[in-house]
Amino acid sequence: MDADSLIARCEALGLRMTGQRRVVAQVLEEATDHPDVEALHARASARDPRISLATVYRTVKLFEDNGLLDRLEFGDGRARYEDAERAPHDHLIDIETGEVIEFTDPDIEALQERIAARLGYRLKGHRLELFGIRKRR
Repeated sequence: MDADSLIARCEALGLRMTGQRRVVAQVLEEATDHPDVEALHARASARDPRISLATVYRTVKLFEDNGLLDRLEFGDGRARYEDAERAPHDHLIDIETGEVIEFTDPDIEALQERIAARLGYRLKGHRLELFGIRKRR
């Protein structure tokens, strides 16, 4: 098992990793999108039909409370999740389709550092979410 895997980080924190928690962790690690609990449940229960929605909710809460998951809210009323250890990135949310596009921009990163320094802070993290609609050509 990769030392950076979600399961390994859970174990390093001393969290009890049941079989069902392992399945939820694997589903989260494999996610290339920003799933909500219902989507996580659908993916997890495809692997283990005994996993209940309540188990997924409790597992996500446990992971979030221990700093392993970031909770994201993109204005659609659903909490979505991603691994807290992912490389820094920002989000552009298409408000018509709900599509979430991840991006990084060195100019934005540098600007945030300059703003924090100008205000007397050392930046420890950030979250940038842009909301837009696709231009019609």
